[in-house]
Amino acid sequence: MQAATMDPSEEPPSVLWGLDPVFSAFARLYVRDILQMTESTQVPGIYFYNSHPIYKVDALGTVVYKREREDFFCYGVDDGTGVINCLCWKSNLFREEEDDPGKFSALTTVMFHSVSLSETHAGGKHSDVSPGSFNPVTELKKLREAQQKNCRLEIGELLRVRGPVKTSRHQREIMASTYYKVDDPVMAVQIAWMMEIPQLYRQCYDKPPQLQHKAESDTSSLSKATNIIKDFLKQKSVSRFRPYDVQDLLQPLVSCQPQTTSADQEPEAGPSACQQLRQLLKEALELLQDEGIIYRKVKSQDEIYHVTAQDKDLLIAVKDIIREDSKREKYAEKGCHILHILSAVRQRHSLNVSKAALELVLRSLECNSDIVSTSEHHYTVF
Repeated sequence: MQAATMDPSEEPPSVLWGLDPVFSAFARLYVRDILQMTESTQVPGIYFYNSHPIYKVDALGTVVYKREREDFFCYGVDDGTGVINCLCWKSNLFREEEDDPGKFSALTTVMFHSVSLSETHAGGKHSDVSPGSFNPVTELKKLREAQQKNCRLEIGELLRVRGPVKTSRHQREIMASTYYKVDDPVMAVQIAWMMEIPQLYRQCYDKPPQLQHKAESDTSSLSKATNIIKDFLKQKSVSRFRPYDVQDLLQPLVSCQPQTTSADQEPEAGPSACQQLRQLLKEALELLQDEGIIYRKVKSQDEIYHVTAQDKDLLIAVKDIIREDSKREKYAEKGCHILHILSAVRQRHSLNVSKAALELVLRSLECNSDIVSTSEHHYTVF
């Protein structure tokens, strides 16, 4: 593959990378996204996913091909979204034992006899190893066999690998710093992994990094206003409200002082505090609607806003649509596409439900195990 590089104008400065916690962690990304990450133009070996700087990853997948060389194993790992090469270096002891299989046994035997001899000198009597007692030679041999078993995988076995990402000969691969075979007979590890990764994407990877100073965004009156309304809706468990219910909450954000240009000039004419408050409230409500947190079921003079997460009628409507339409032959295999669900919700419930609001409802239903996503944009019931 040809390594894609990020546009220098869009790439955040390297001095700010450390502010993103993803930069210091092993990012648990899908193999598809690891292969498609863009490379930094500032520092080779650093990649970007949604502007998050990444150089080391954590992957879990099935071995679909393998190559063995004198110094390393090369495994092809498939997590269901793509296949990536994993270069897994052999340890020095691993290579020494392969070069001279009898060296380890001879070394441990000498060590065992040395321990026995020291016990004889200390106690004046040599104590033979009785059956069932601890035998260091046998235990060390078992330990080495277990290590070899976990490092040497076959096709079809499950591999967990961690390490930095490299692009060599136009081939994206993981240079493993840690790798081992995962025993997962009932697929408990894989299921836990599949449940955790989407949450990491929603809560972290798919959100743009906050690399700039937070004070710049926090000083915005609009940002503060939306946060105040969000906190109010969450604390009071409000299902619907009118603008005047939250207007007074934003009063402290509006300055009542007139704007002046200099000490000897008249104050400039500007909007009154009441007008500023109404404008701020209007912009905050529009922003919350864009995010899908609230919506207006019916647009009328009596402005009533419904809180998406608390609207039980909307949750029931979406669930019923998916349950009914999933039985149709057209949607039986993959489930209902999000755009089909959105169209049906607008027909049966409200024309004003946005895609962002529907996505929030779908996430809530999926977290409660009422529905399940069969692919990135398809949903069905259990």
